[in-house]
Amino acid sequence: MDFQDKSLQCADCGATFTFTAAEQEFYASKGFANEPKRCQPCRQARKMQRNPGSRPREMFPTTCAQCGKETEVPFEPREGRPVYCSDCYSQVKSNK
Repeated sequence: MDFQDKSLQCADCGATFTFTAAEQEFYASKGFANEPKRCQPCRQARKMQRNPGSRPREMFPTTCAQCGKETEVPFEPREGRPVYCSDCYSQVKSNK
C-alpha cells in the first residue's frame, strides 16, 4: 500500500497536523483502522490526564560491581548487595 502524508484537524484544539506516511504505515502494521483524532501535544496532554500519577522513573547513580563502570539503576542500591550495569547484568543473569 502506498501511503502519503495527510492533513488532519485536531478534535481538541482544532489545529491542523500532518499524519505522515510513516505513521500511517505504523498504524496499518498494528491493525489500527482509525486515524488519530488529536495532534501530538493534545495526545500527550490527554495521556497525562488519564494517568495523573505517572512520572518519569527515578534513577540512581551507582558503580557496576563487576566492571567498575558508572551507571544508573531504577532502584536505590543497598549496602552489601552487588549492582551491575546492563551489560554485566546480562552476563551474570545468563550464567545462572
